Amino acid sequence: MAGKLRYAYYPGCVSQHMTKETNDTTRLVAGMLGIELHDMPKANCCGAGLLTDYDYPLYIALNARIFAEAEAMGMDIMTICSTCLMVMSTANRDLKKDRKLLDETNKVLAKIGLVYSGKTEVKQLLWVLAGDYGLENLKRQVKRPLDWLKVAPFYGCHSLRPSDALGFDDPEKPWSLEATIKALGAEPVEYRGKTKCCGFQVDLVAEKTAEKMTAVRLLDGKSRGANCFVTPCPFCHINLDNYQRLAEKAVDKKIEMPVFHLSQLVGLAMGLSPAAMGLGRHLVSPEKVVR
Repeated sequence: MAGKLRYAYYPGCVSQHMTKETNDTTRLVAGMLGIELHDMPKANCCGAGLLTDYDYPLYIALNARIFAEAEAMGMDIMTICSTCLMVMSTANRDLKKDRKLLDETNKVLAKIGLVYSGKTEVKQLLWVLAGDYGLENLKRQVKRPLDWLKVAPFYGCHSLRPSDALGFDDPEKPWSLEATIKALGAEPVEYRGKTKCCGFQVDLVAEKTAEKMTAVRLLDGKSRGANCFVTPCPFCHINLDNYQRLAEKAVDKKIEMPVFHLSQLVGLAMGLSPAAMGLGRHLVSPEKVVR
């Protein structure tokens, strides 16, 4: 880690409301690690991927507005929402590759006094911990190694694909989440479904199919010996935790698999209490695996 880490912080919509525990714990953990998170009070929604096909110029302009604000702050962006990560990274890729698109977008931004040069990078918490901060530095912050936990890493689609826009991990053979689990003293569990879809967004068009997908992912990890899951994606957390009872009904099996947000697992290893990590907000209680 070279120098102070400072980021323009973009939590995303869902992390400020439905899964607000991940926003709260990220802020707490980052502060303890000495990572500065600077709010972006003027930032808008990234479009959540829904605008991309319906109004591409608007999608690009909205995201360029976010990048321009971060650039004016002199910082790269850190987000804890994998969907925001994917949407922003894809827009940023397009803007950096297409000078004409960047120029046209800047004409739109000029109307509100903004300009984007194309220098902003977009990262997620996992990448910051495994890359910028460094896992050896993270190990030194562990006060209570999680050596009793066997953790199934669940990356989620939007943390890995499209790989030409994201680029931190190999989408077929990622390493960062397993390495972070090890740094916290826990044992990562290898299983087939760690890079596959949790069923989110499939919920919108084929609810029963999505429920079965969620069940398959959870049972896959459980069959390999996992006693909990961890994900850097709040939408994956919603499917794996909030919808787990529906998933159980879909396959007529009891799963009972606790699911942690990445920031919560880091906080527990740093000695923070389950209450401070907001574990009481989970629908599947992690009490049985927390010591």
